[in-house]
Amino acid sequence: MKKWFFISFLWIGSQAFAQKKLTLIIDKMPEKHEATLFVAGNFNMWNPGDTLYTFKNKNGRPVFEKSFPEGKYEFKITRGNWQTGEEHADFSPMSNRQIDLRSDTVVHITIGAWADDRPEESKKAMHTTTAQVSIMDTAFYMPQLNRSRRIWIYLPKDYKTSGKKYPVLYMHDGQNVFDASTSYSGEWGVDEFLDSLRNSCNKAIVVAVDNGLTKRMNEYNPWEFMNFGKGEGDAYVDFLVKTLKPYIDSNYRTLPEKNNTSIAGSSMGGLISLCAVLKYPQVYGSAGIFSPAFWTASGIDSMVIATAQKVNAKLYFYAGGQETQTMVTDMMRVEAELLKISKAPVKQLVDPEAKHNEAAWRKHFPDFYKWIFCN
Repeated sequence: MKKWFFISFLWIGSQAFAQKKLTLIIDKMPEKHEATLFVAGNFNMWNPGDTLYTFKNKNGRPVFEKSFPEGKYEFKITRGNWQTGEEHADFSPMSNRQIDLRSDTVVHITIGAWADDRPEESKKAMHTTTAQVSIMDTAFYMPQLNRSRRIWIYLPKDYKTSGKKYPVLYMHDGQNVFDASTSYSGEWGVDEFLDSLRNSCNKAIVVAVDNGLTKRMNEYNPWEFMNFGKGEGDAYVDFLVKTLKPYIDSNYRTLPEKNNTSIAGSSMGGLISLCAVLKYPQVYGSAGIFSPAFWTASGIDSMVIATAQKVNAKLYFYAGGQETQTMVTDMMRVEAELLKISKAPVKQLVDPEAKHNEAAWRKHFPDFYKWIFCN
């Protein structure tokens, strides 16, 4: 009987961790570039230049082969970063490719266009920013990281005429906040939402910092993770607090106090938003922590335990039920640890059907904003 149970246990375990082979074959793509192709998806932290996920030439066609546990996956093809990602043939942004991997599977792919080949006329036609959005600086210097970055800014409709001061929301991944033409999988539509707000809500200035392409995984993580190298999250958060915020407060009519300063982002941006509040509880009065990539952060639990007692900020936690297998459980674990120690007001939202993409974050951003800024 014991032997039968042991054999049954081994069989069940082998089924639970069954691996299925995924083969991606590029049948057709633009011929303009000769470069290494990569696949980025929820199986490799959406790293667009992961050398472990490259296509190899087989019989004259790029082919990617790898085995994964059974499950649902999303992915896209790139040439090494999101600015060279795949798009539809008319250069419109495309949604993530999806597959439900239940058996060995071969997927034939046609790539319509690459984002960096988009003609200038097409780029102009795809701009979706409203009149309140502008580029504050194309290369704002980040002394803590010794590099520069484009900064976007949204000013409320009545900014020029009201003489009022405004709260400020700082956001990451600026390419995806306002403009479809700079995003790689859609935009959050923050400007359209803010333009539609009525007087019951406080209108905020929104400052959005572009991510650093190949440096994104470093800048948005205080800890080293896998093969990405040293974490630079501490320096990035220092830049926000010690360089960017003073500049914004000096050059725009802001309400600089803690209760009027917020921070928000998704995935790695969700992680670094929580880290910013934990490191600078005297600066941030609220945070939007969307789909936080806590699995990349080896020190997040210890950081919460060490610092959360000082945190008294409104924290909005969001996750989608169709993201990585541990997304919701990781978020709930960190949230529970924080609530044991901190007096921070917390709101949690889990959308069972939502995936890890801009469409989901765009859908739920208004709920976060209204909880933070509306009466």
